[in-house]
Amino acid sequence: MLAIHFLQRKARELPVSTLFLLERTMRQAAGGRRFERLLPSIPLWLQLLGVLLLTWLLCEPRFPRAGSVQRVAVVMDSSASMAVFRNTAIERLRNLLPVIQSEAEALELTVIESLPDRPRLYTGRSVEELATALQKWNPMAGPVDPAEALRLARSLVSTEGTVLYVTDTPPTLALPYGASTLALGKPIENTGFTGVSFAEVEGRTVWRAMVRHYGSKTRRKSWRVVTEDGATEPRPLTLEPGSLTSLQGAFPENARRFRLVLEADEFPIDDVLPLVPPAPKALLVSANSEPRFTELRKRLLRSLESVSETNDAATADLRLVSSTAADLDFLQGNALVFSPPAKPSAKWRSGTTVTEAHPLVAGLNWQSLITREAALFNLTKTDTVLLRVGEVPLIALRNSAAGLQLVCNFDPAESNVLTQPSFIVLLHRFAERIRAEKIAPVSLNLEAGEPIALAHDPSAPLSVSAMSPAGQALPIPAGKLPSFAPSLPGYLRVSQGEKILLNAAVHFGDPREADFRACAAAEPDFDANAVTDRLTKPDPMWRLWLILLGTAALASWWFVRPRDAVTA
Repeated sequence: MLAIHFLQRKARELPVSTLFLLERTMRQAAGGRRFERLLPSIPLWLQLLGVLLLTWLLCEPRFPRAGSVQRVAVVMDSSASMAVFRNTAIERLRNLLPVIQSEAEALELTVIESLPDRPRLYTGRSVEELATALQKWNPMAGPVDPAEALRLARSLVSTEGTVLYVTDTPPTLALPYGASTLALGKPIENTGFTGVSFAEVEGRTVWRAMVRHYGSKTRRKSWRVVTEDGATEPRPLTLEPGSLTSLQGAFPENARRFRLVLEADEFPIDDVLPLVPPAPKALLVSANSEPRFTELRKRLLRSLESVSETNDAATADLRLVSSTAADLDFLQGNALVFSPPAKPSAKWRSGTTVTEAHPLVAGLNWQSLITREAALFNLTKTDTVLLRVGEVPLIALRNSAAGLQLVCNFDPAESNVLTQPSFIVLLHRFAERIRAEKIAPVSLNLEAGEPIALAHDPSAPLSVSAMSPAGQALPIPAGKLPSFAPSLPGYLRVSQGEKILLNAAVHFGDPREADFRACAAAEPDFDANAVTDRLTKPDPMWRLWLILLGTAALASWWFVRPRDAVTA
């Protein structure tokens, strides 16, 4: 608009009656327009003012509201695969959070994990402090449903705040509670250990480790065995796409612990497999010497792991006894109790077999069990009946101060109980429950996050220590038995006084978290305009600017309106 005022107007034609006046006119070009200096004028300034006012109104300027706060709750995916993308997530949040702040004067940040029972990762107003806190974050959980954490996040920021879920795999369904997804993942060709098993071969413990390749291309890696005294030479390993390969070997002689190590990749947590020689708690069994118990005793000793027989009933962990109804109430210690010998002329029991709801008999089928009638034990109200035939309680569990006792109201010699798989499974479960409640040393190979239930003396303090696979000390609550195995691979030891109660190796073996083929990136879909509208207000003087615009337009028209032609 301003450029127009640099252009000369075409000369106005004025008809006159004489020609002598032409000599007094200045010679000017009458054809076209040419560029010349700016001639200030009132219409010029009025038009410039009008353009500025119109531009201001069309831009719809907004001003921050006084004391406005943008609340953001960030829910971090706690699954172990997020460890690979942690630094990417930190940098992306550094750039994104100021954008979410928009025009707000302050930014309130809360960062929690997708496991709602975990402590908050950060609460404050600094994006840099948030980034520092996330540098210490170590996600190690399995697949987690974030719904509960998102509900908590929404309650922290109210309906007007922003909830952001940071993950490595975009969810297939829309997130609840108005949350937006920030996905940062990408497909990775990962290879790692998925588990280990053990067997006794010619008197030596043999380990068998499983290695899985999560990728679409053939991959060659190396692996080696590392002990406290050194390491073997790397051995080659070729893995086909999606293949599962087993590695096998005997425990190194006299080794307290060792580890299998794969060539490192982007997800190093499953590239190491710490191991200790497995050793369950020893179980001492004292068996009845009656001939009718000979076969049962042999099967019990043969089928149970780490069990030995003793003649000292006082030190036995489990006794196999025959008792009368009168003697049952005075029986001490853990025991498998049977009725006295049944008479050969006794009738076979008949009736419907009913299994009660109890972990010891869950999923077992007793329909083919046959027993003869025998003297019944006097059960108390505190005894738990596990199996009934008709109205007769055939098997019951007594848990009292005297011990844990499995009471069988039949004679094993006058039944087909030894041919029943359900009865053998019941004996295994009963013996393992006794083993679990025994305070004794145990050596285990655990998976990260696996529950730990260790019998110990509650009146004496515990000593708990954890080490990384390389032998470096790891932080762990002192004096308290952990409920779960550590989330990082390594070694765990629990002692009480001079007695080692638990010697364990912890490995990561979750194939769901080691598989990165479904990982992808996705940007959040929150409404930035709605956030801006909420945090700002329109120009309160827009009506005044509109009036001034109209006034400037009218005034400019007044000064440039056509005048009457001059005649001579």
